[in-house]
Amino acid sequence: MNTLGKLSFVVVVFVMALSGCASKPKSYAVLLESPDGSTGRIVVKGSRGEQVVSTARHGVPLDGSSAPAPVDDARFAKDFREAMAARPVLPEHFLLYFESGGTELTPESAGMLDKIIETAGKRSAVDMSVIGHTDTLGKADMNEALGLKRAIAAAELLKKKGLNAHALTIESHGERNLLVKTPDETPEPRNRRVEISIR
Repeated sequence: MNTLGKLSFVVVVFVMALSGCASKPKSYAVLLESPDGSTGRIVVKGSRGEQVVSTARHGVPLDGSSAPAPVDDARFAKDFREAMAARPVLPEHFLLYFESGGTELTPESAGMLDKIIETAGKRSAVDMSVIGHTDTLGKADMNEALGLKRAIAAAELLKKKGLNAHALTIESHGERNLLVKTPDETPEPRNRRVEISIR
């Protein structure tokens, strides 16, 4: 199997039949949605042909003998229960935005703190990184310090709400790695942020 285009998620089962009326069990692959909801495509080359799958929840026999066909939820759950249970939990990312010049979260971002705590609480050992950023107003060294203050402030707010992290990394990128590219001395609310990654 080769993956093409966007990252595609594929599960393969080696003992079940894609078609309920097949006389012999066939191994088959099913294309899944990516975590962002997009779907790439896979090419399955087998002894009996080549098939391209570009629709989520469609599958093909690994021998390439038939065109992609939908795999219903009941069949998918039965055939891939163990494979799906064994998948690692994917990282989740959050952006918190700040008012200009300081460490005060915007009201919308303050409202996201509980969601971050809830997400972290679903993991057995939380590894979290908190990276502070600024826009390009002011000197670069001052923005580096402000980015760190924002990251520390966000981490402290999360701790007060009950964050229990196995590992917590706090750092600043200042005005480096802008979310929205701007010239120097440009106010941009989307660059005044903290990026939180939960693994």
